[in-house]
Amino acid sequence: MRRADSLPAMAARIIDGKAVAARIRQEVAAEVAKLDAKPGLATILVGDDPASAVYVRMKREDSARAGIESFHHEPGGDVSSDALAGLIRELNEDDRVHGILLQLPLPGHLDQDEFIASIDPAKDVDGLTSANAGLLMQDRDEAMVPCTSAGVMRLLADAEVELEGARAVVLGRSILVGKPLAQLLLAANATVTHCHSRTRDLAAVCREADVLVAAVGSPRLVTAELVGEGAVVIDVGTNRTDDGLVGDVDFDAVRERARAITPVPGGVGPMTRAMLLVNTLRAARRAL
Repeated sequence: MRRADSLPAMAARIIDGKAVAARIRQEVAAEVAKLDAKPGLATILVGDDPASAVYVRMKREDSARAGIESFHHEPGGDVSSDALAGLIRELNEDDRVHGILLQLPLPGHLDQDEFIASIDPAKDVDGLTSANAGLLMQDRDEAMVPCTSAGVMRLLADAEVELEGARAVVLGRSILVGKPLAQLLLAANATVTHCHSRTRDLAAVCREADVLVAAVGSPRLVTAELVGEGAVVIDVGTNRTDDGLVGDVDFDAVRERARAITPVPGGVGPMTRAMLLVNTLRAARRAL
């Protein structure tokens, strides 16, 4: 894929994550109905963060609609390390549970990395354990891919974006999105540039992108000046501001330069939840 600098100015096509996610949920429900036993997803919500509570509730509702059994646990924000570790061990050993989702972030007295590492990699539907990260780095099909990164790739495929030979720029290097997404784009034969807060001449780098993914958590960081004509722009950011929920991309301005763009909300967000169902189904198929 190569954009043309001579393209006439026009508003970008909006990539509708809600519609794609709805199709994925239908696909998963149809596959779940064929199984001899129900897949099971365990969710763990620690603390009383309102946003986390909403996310977990929505994930449980998605699971129910897809025919996936939900096992929800709220151990309380003051749960001890030993108690939380014990709960995860129980879920690792429970044959009814095929996926374990530990909602992040955890309260400050708990070591997030420790508890991620304690999840059985076969049930790691968030794809965050070092085992799954290593499998992804080796391009192994059995890797459980983090949901948001997998959702971005599905959106690009649905939008028929040609990645082979394309120049892709990823802004952000988190283990949730930036790092796994860069690896997935490499596996799709894109030429990937990974940018972060120390990148020099960020605007020049970004303007060369055929595909630009913003996943930094900085409201409207990506302005029109950072986007080349005809690029595909994927906005992973979800930032709560006085203006409401906004992405990492200045949507209105960038839409005038891009060929296609995801909105916030309604773009990548629904895909994250949909790909959680896909990962849970994959984990169940391996176990059943």
